[in-house]
Amino acid sequence: MSTESGQGPRPRRPALLGPNALDTFGGGQDPAALAEAAHASAAAIVDAGRRSDDPEVTARLVRLVDEHGLDTIADLWAGRPARSLPGALWRLYVVREWVRRDAVGAAHDYAAGFALAQVPHVIAGVAQPPGPEQVRDLADAVLTGVYTGDLAVALERAGAFCRVVAAGRAVRADDEPDPAAAITSTRRAASLLQTADDFENAARAWRAHDLT
Repeated sequence: MSTESGQGPRPRRPALLGPNALDTFGGGQDPAALAEAAHASAAAIVDAGRRSDDPEVTARLVRLVDEHGLDTIADLWAGRPARSLPGALWRLYVVREWVRRDAVGAAHDYAAGFALAQVPHVIAGVAQPPGPEQVRDLADAVLTGVYTGDLAVALERAGAFCRVVAAGRAVRADDEPDPAAAITSTRRAASLLQTADDFENAARAWRAHDLT
């Protein structure tokens, strides 16, 4: 990371996301530098993916958390607003990590909810029947779309997926005999609906050329 006299650190743009590429965006503890690093790294990563026609580059970007760890991504992007490029990317990678770690639970929630959220189900595009492999494939396909397709469409698919899962969790909450567990499921469903709103707002901002 380079510095200039009297100025804070400026993040460098990685040539191609090698193992230490994200480390070049350290930013220190200064809030302005951290914000700059978050937005610069998000823009650089999306730009690198969209400029490349190499499927392996795309696959590495989809596996970013697998290679660098969720904590590293969180340090860069978790603190940024939902309606921002780093904030949207953070939420996309969190959804993928959650699905990767609990594909069975995600599939169960999705299966319980898609009949109640048919329009979001169509938008999400999860293959039928919605099992663990299908929801994992959807999470990867959404992130692949960030780098190879229309980023707004990828965000909308992620939002739709969250809406279907939230509907499934609400159904489970209604059927849950344990009041404490029912409250937990209801809260998780509400949180996912907020995440869906975040994705959809980010998609609109991207189309308006206002997602930075």
